[in-house]
Amino acid sequence: MAVAKINLDDPALYINRELSWLGFNRRVLEEALDSHNPILERVKFLAITASNLDEFIEVRLAGVLQQIEDGISETGPDGMTAIEQRDKIAEECRDFVAAQYECWNKHLLPELAKNKIRMLSLGDLDAQQLKFVKEYCDREVDPLLTPVTVDPAHPFPRVINKALCLALLVRKRRRSNTNYMGVMTIPRVLPRIVRLPSEPGEFHFIFLAELIEFHAAQMYRGYEILSAASFRVTRNSNLYMEEEESRNLLETVRAELHNRRKGDVVRLEIDSEASPEIVERLKTNFEIEDWQVLHTEGPVNLNRMMNIYEQTDRPDLKYKPFVAREFKLDRNAHDIFEQIRKGDVLLHHPYDSYSTVVNFIEQAASDPRVISHKQTIYRTSSDSPIGRALIEAAAEKEVTVVVELQARFDEASNIRWSRSMEDAGIQVFHGLVGLKTHAKLSLLVRRDPDGVMRSYAHIGTGNYNPTTARFYTDLSLLTCDPEVTQAVHGVFNYLTAYAERNDFAPLSVSPINHAENVIQLIQREAQHAREGHPSGIIVKMNALQDKNTIKELYRASQAGVPIDLIIRGICSLRPGVPGVSQTIRVRSIVGRFLEHSRIFVFHNNGDEETYIGSADWMPRNLYDRAEVTCPVRDPLHAQRIRSEILTAYLADNVKTRIMLKNGTFKHIAVPKKKELEFNAQDFLIAVAEGKASVSEIPTHTPLPNVGLEMDEKIEVAQ
Repeated sequence: MAVAKINLDDPALYINRELSWLGFNRRVLEEALDSHNPILERVKFLAITASNLDEFIEVRLAGVLQQIEDGISETGPDGMTAIEQRDKIAEECRDFVAAQYECWNKHLLPELAKNKIRMLSLGDLDAQQLKFVKEYCDREVDPLLTPVTVDPAHPFPRVINKALCLALLVRKRRRSNTNYMGVMTIPRVLPRIVRLPSEPGEFHFIFLAELIEFHAAQMYRGYEILSAASFRVTRNSNLYMEEEESRNLLETVRAELHNRRKGDVVRLEIDSEASPEIVERLKTNFEIEDWQVLHTEGPVNLNRMMNIYEQTDRPDLKYKPFVAREFKLDRNAHDIFEQIRKGDVLLHHPYDSYSTVVNFIEQAASDPRVISHKQTIYRTSSDSPIGRALIEAAAEKEVTVVVELQARFDEASNIRWSRSMEDAGIQVFHGLVGLKTHAKLSLLVRRDPDGVMRSYAHIGTGNYNPTTARFYTDLSLLTCDPEVTQAVHGVFNYLTAYAERNDFAPLSVSPINHAENVIQLIQREAQHAREGHPSGIIVKMNALQDKNTIKELYRASQAGVPIDLIIRGICSLRPGVPGVSQTIRVRSIVGRFLEHSRIFVFHNNGDEETYIGSADWMPRNLYDRAEVTCPVRDPLHAQRIRSEILTAYLADNVKTRIMLKNGTFKHIAVPKKKELEFNAQDFLIAVAEGKASVSEIPTHTPLPNVGLEMDEKIEVAQ
């Protein structure tokens, strides 16, 4: 009897991108709820969930609403229309916000109080603290506030994106029955949480919004304040530009950044105790519907809880600090360039210090033997030593920098760097029309002491940002392999002159051939499996969404290829579906560090191939961005990635969640015996500190077939 062929285009096999991302943010919230984490780190995780949700609302949900407004009826692989997505997102966001405030009110606040860290209200203040509050309001707050009473002569003020505001319902004291709306925008320069005087060893705080509400009576003299509530609006922050119509991309982006602050309102957050009249007036003013209003059971904008973490000097309530491993030159190597000539250098950040990458670029700036320097910048810090080194180098060398002006929320910083670099004489380019430059590349040309002109390259999985490199996991490869550096040179020609080639071997380059190469590598594993040869795929990345790639992974699974996917965030693939993905296991690790490295390993019948790069398997990375993936050719480095890094992640039984076929994630059962627990990130810290070795990684036990253990059935068309 012939077996019916399964339709791999069936929407039931694909999880919605937006809902999958919201699931990731829930995993971050789980870290805020995890009592094994230090309490101030839990507060930090809660703040991160709020920041994450802000970006989701102003970009992803705003994009869905734009689709509805434009009448777009197309659906994604999951088959959901924009309206269906909007309704499901609204439901999920409401539930998530409720969970955030339950975490804050029932879990974090009591635990903070146990440790003498208290959030106080005005009624809790002693005489000294009340005196401080009054003086603080008069001295710091009052000069910066502009009270507005909305009437025909005073229109509702323009409320900028994510600005904390206070809405008041007021009435004139002199013979008036008319209620007016009062609005104050709270300047961003003021701290959202104010530390109060307290006994030594204690930390007392009060929310700025409560202080301003207290101070409002002085601002609205002659009025009776009937009700007050803090609120915040989140606006559409997508940039809408026609690059081909732009004569100067830098100026166009700058203008759009200004417009971003004034985009349409997507969400209104407001205190749950706000009077219905205030809520209705705000809804009318911002032209929003009921589903766009989120009532908070606590302070508006939990992102401000980061201030508690930053202002509380209690190292015992934070993660134990660790010192990253510094790369050391061999005894007979005089500089980093001589070291690279001896063999490639592989770094695993933050366990290996990012200072090696910074030193590579700084030494290039000061070394008279370096003739030229080419660099991509997607995101970097506002005071970047890399940016300063490039400007210094421009005084004596040819320096070319490709700056991506549309790196979301870093546009303003990148514009400033672009102008500073141009003023210094650097050739600054902004990539290709219609493509974001996301590749992480640095290329030097140097005349070495032996008289040979050599190229040296840095290829990374993360941004050139020394600040985020301390808490993002990423990989760096430093090499002078002529084939690799020549290919990197070709990529820069592509970025600056659109000098397109069919092949950038040994690199894979999006959008030229990377998607095709990924498909071919997966198909090769499937062919090995069908022929009875050993096969296998291990991938670690941030997101998996591309339908073409997922279909190929399904086909490989049907052929019997064992596939391990370590996906931090979005995953649109369903593991464990009978006849489709029974050999696919999906993990997500959320812990102390943000898992950002992208690693791809293919068994290849024993001739294993390992790659690192800047691209996730998402449509934007494969088709709409300039990305680079590079093979790790040194056998020792490939072995380190496989045996130390990936094996540790696959053995983790503390921070790992496994994905069920319904799209949800479930914690692996942590061993009852403490000595059997294995936290991959803690282990890698110990390795960097010289306190652990690869031999201590426990034997990896394959996950159960999580798809078959679920009660929910996924109906797949035959």
